[in-house]
Amino acid sequence: MVIVTVPTSEVALGRTCCGAIAKKLEPLKGHHPEGKSGVTRRRSVMSDHWQDLSPGQRVAWHRVRRGIPQEVLAGLVGRTEDWLSKIENDRAPLDRLSVIRALADALRISVFDIIGPQPSRPPRAEPSALDVGPVRSALTDYRQLSPLLAALDAEPEAPRLDFLRRDVAEVMTAYQQSRYAQMLGRLPTLLAQTHLATREAEAQHQPEADRLAALANQSAAMILTKLGETDLAWIAAQRGLTVAERTADPTVIGSLFRSVIHALQSQGRLDEAAAMAQTASRYLERQHAHRSPTLLSIHGTLLLPGAVAAARAGNRSVASDYLARAERIAEELGADANHLWTAFGPTNVRIHRVTTAMALGDVPTALDLIPGIDTAGLPAERAVRHSLEVVNAYRARNKIDEAIGELLIAERRAAEQVHAHVMSRQLVHQLRDTTTGRRSRPLADLARRMNII
Repeated sequence: MVIVTVPTSEVALGRTCCGAIAKKLEPLKGHHPEGKSGVTRRRSVMSDHWQDLSPGQRVAWHRVRRGIPQEVLAGLVGRTEDWLSKIENDRAPLDRLSVIRALADALRISVFDIIGPQPSRPPRAEPSALDVGPVRSALTDYRQLSPLLAALDAEPEAPRLDFLRRDVAEVMTAYQQSRYAQMLGRLPTLLAQTHLATREAEAQHQPEADRLAALANQSAAMILTKLGETDLAWIAAQRGLTVAERTADPTVIGSLFRSVIHALQSQGRLDEAAAMAQTASRYLERQHAHRSPTLLSIHGTLLLPGAVAAARAGNRSVASDYLARAERIAEELGADANHLWTAFGPTNVRIHRVTTAMALGDVPTALDLIPGIDTAGLPAERAVRHSLEVVNAYRARNKIDEAIGELLIAERRAAEQVHAHVMSRQLVHQLRDTTTGRRSRPLADLARRMNII
């Protein structure tokens, strides 16, 4: 851990005028042998209000305000000084929640201090249907801490497992169809009821009760990761894995391994995520005596976030290895499928090749791969998430009109996902910061629908 001591005078700067920011940037030249200050002196940087800046410029503003040299902040988030310079000058995309979260933590600010809406038009309140408060309450229910407390508030009878089985399936389907409001509305009750079922189930029904509780927590972790609630997602994934291991069912255990890998990745713990993918893969390889389609799908689909985590950590060889192994499993599976809501198959592997290429900064490879991918047969969530990666690739090559068009197509397919996903919100900020984007009425209208302006 690197501890940065920030002088009291730096912390007391508060909202600094543009001249003060410019003066503060000058001393940082000493930290760059090439004479780079780390922030381009563009008109948009010199603002009285940090909220008026682009996300990359906001990073620079908060860094300078705290007196943290560019090389130190880069080290705190496991990146190079050159990478941070590009981020602060808007010459590289800042579009990964895990990276944004790491920067925010290092700067001791909120994620939304980097990607939040500008203040010129106060943001409208988020729709109540997308409020994660009830889910937070269900995950942090004090009665789950102690069997004694739970017994005092016990329900008269355990929930019926056939009803819970149906509810889990409906919540998972809502997620894959990008119906976030419906999913969030049902999750609190499902989490509470499946937890109760694990407590009250008779011995012969205990494995099934545990299985349903594990999948309920997995569904919570999935949606919370998308919404940027990484700490809650970690709680849900960890709790789900604990229950899953009681089932001794490798498909359920492997499914929760995948959720933990995603949770680690969303928190910026990239090396841990990649390492866990390897450990989980070894566990599932020992279970391949049956080689059922479900087990193959679980195995293949947990290698995919492992590949992305390795790529974001700069480990190209590990990322390539994970993708190759996932591709062999997809070939054995034979076709796209959706066993245990994995959406795994050859198409999902190709999608992750694009994501991995973008994570490695290999935009030409990503653009070469995109035309060969047809997502029409995939669940909406998977197809739209790929569309966001396509938008990112177009934006990186300054194909702004194509990027806006792809984003609007994605919105038509899954408006709730596009409006709420951290990556799509960041992409809208970046597109609006371009000359073409500033002139685009459709993009401005989308930004309003997303409560960005």
